[in-house]
Formats: sequence, structure tokens, C-alpha cells
Amino acid sequence: MSQFTAIRRDLHQIPELGFQEFKTQAYLLEYLRSLPQERMEIQTWRTGILVKINGSNPSKTIGWRTDIDGLPITEQTGLSFASTHEGRMHACGHDLHMSIALGVITHFASHPIDDDLVFIFQPAEEGPGGAEPMMASKEFRAWLPDEIYALHIAPEHPAGTISTKPGLLFANTSELFIDIRGKGGHAAYPHETKDMVVAASYFVTQLQSIVSRNVDPLDSAVVTVGKMTAGTVQNVIADHARLEGTIRTLSPEAMVKAKARVQSLLKGIETAFDCETEIDCGSGYYQVYNDPEVTGRFIQFAMQQPDIQFVQAREAMTGEDFGFMLKEIPGLMFWLGVGSEYGLHHAKLNPDETAIQTAISFISGYFEQLGSR
Repeated sequence: MSQFTAIRRDLHQIPELGFQEFKTQAYLLEYLRSLPQERMEIQTWRTGILVKINGSNPSKTIGWRTDIDGLPITEQTGLSFASTHEGRMHACGHDLHMSIALGVITHFASHPIDDDLVFIFQPAEEGPGGAEPMMASKEFRAWLPDEIYALHIAPEHPAGTISTKPGLLFANTSELFIDIRGKGGHAAYPHETKDMVVAASYFVTQLQSIVSRNVDPLDSAVVTVGKMTAGTVQNVIADHARLEGTIRTLSPEAMVKAKARVQSLLKGIETAFDCETEIDCGSGYYQVYNDPEVTGRFIQFAMQQPDIQFVQAREAMTGEDFGFMLKEIPGLMFWLGVGSEYGLHHAKLNPDETAIQTAISFISGYFEQLGSR
């Protein structure tokens, strides 16, 4: 087993939710401080970490971002190194992301290049969103990259595959948390109540009209209610319903329009059912838009590597708060194949660990070419 596979397995056992990554941060810092420190600087921000490797003759700063949080999922892999944190799992591959980043840092700690490198271990990617507040920090601004890169594992592609595209890669996303409140009562006396099961059901049905009738058919959007709760027992009319879901769009303009339409529909529900509504849009992530020039150069390099199979990507309705970094800094995100039967956010996700060394070698080689003159 390679050193970074072992690190991945260690990290896999201690998944933590956003801004609670205390054990993860401590583990990462212990490893980073074991490396040669002559050209390395380390700063922390909340539960995140920034690592700068000073170049020998810098003209720019190249950034690499990795996410470090886990998900509120109970692992069902049966692996010997399964999560030891009940109800928590690295089901989105952030354990691989971290081990790969540590591998690249290890390489450059003893293989200097001309340009500076900054590695960003960002907390709370899964929620509530760590990119925007981290970017606003003095630590991030002090080492602001001139261009920035990141990867995300892709279970649908075999190990050895890299996939990306110029332009839009991931969608704009927003959470939805909606409360509808009326008046409960006995099921035998519906005329004395304001039934929130009925109100919520009408609202969910009306939501479907947003995509079909309010979004440009040449654009794309998805509005999903993934969870709805109401009532207590079968013979009591519910006074409260709660809906939880997401909005995903391929353009920022469609996101604005979809949110406005949700608000309008809720106002109609208030009138129709004599109730009160409240909406919380929770975390919202900006689209991942790959800089065309940077991506063209990256794809050309990938296609020249004999051990890499490059696949042209399509847009995906997934969300990633790395989009906020790409909004300000030219760069790209790419998919890394890890060949798993089960997909992202699945309790049985089991990535092919051979992808770890493939990614370390590939990224190190790309940065050596990019940062040397």
C-alpha cells in the first residue's frame, strides 16, 4: 500500500461536517509539519489550512484547492477502514482529494519550481459553504493565486481517466427550506382548520411549472423537493408542513428567475389557503465555469500523457462552491476517474485507490511544466 493510500484510509475514518473538521485539520497539520519546511509556509483559517511553497524565481502564484469535510451519511461499505464517526462518511471523495493534495505538496517540498504554489484545504464545501468566507479572509487574500485548479472524483469513469471541458462544467445551485403554517384540528372538523398537507401538496405540484413554463427551454433548470414532512397522527389535520429541496440551473439568470417564481407561488398559497409561509434559500453555490484558455492548455497536456485517458466532459447539474473561486480567479476543475459501482453521496461509495497516485503524478507534472521557465 502506498503512503498516500494509507493517508486516505486514515482520513476516511474521521469524516467531519462543515466547520467541524477539527480532527481532520490536526491530522493534516501533523503531516504537513513533518515535511521539509525551508520553502514552506503554513497558515490556518478556522478549520481550513493554506500552504505556500515558495518558488525559486516567482512571477505568478498557482493555486490548488481541495475540500476536507464529510457528509451526514451512515457508511455501508463494510471496509476495514470504514468511518469511526457514527452517521458521518466521506461519501463524496474528499478523503481522496486531501491525500492527493498532500502528495503533490510532498513532491514540491523537495522539487522546487520557479513559481509559487498555494494549496488551499477548504472546509465546509458540502455545507454551509466555505469558499466565500475563506476567500474573504486576510489569509487567503495574502496568498491570492493568479490561477487556480481543483479536481472532483468521478465514480462513473475508470481510474486513469481525466475529464473536463472549457466553459460551464457545474450548475448554479441553491438549497430550499420552506415552512407553511396554518391551523390544525380534528379530522372530523376540517372546516375549522387550515390543512397544511393540502397546501403543501398544491405547492409541490405548482413548483413543476417553473421549469416547464418560466425557464427558457434553451436554458436548463431542475427544481426538486426531496423531503416533505407534515402532521403527527392520521386523524389530526396538520397545522405545519416543511419542504426541503434544491434549485439547479445552468445560468445565473435562470437561478434568479426560479427563486423569484418560488416566492410568487408561495404568496399564492398564502392567499389560497389562508396560511403563512417562510422560505430560507440556505447555501447557494455559483456555477463552475472553466476558463477557456487555461482549460485548453490543460487538456493539451492531459492528452499528451501516455497513462491518462482524456474524456471530453458534459455539463452537470451538480453543485460545487469552487465556483466562487473560479468567478474571481481564472482556472478549472476536472473530473478524476475512480471507477466505483456506487456513485457520489452513496453509502457504499468505494473509489479505486489507484487513482490517488495517478492524480499526484499528473498534477505534479502539470505544475512543473506550468511553473517553470
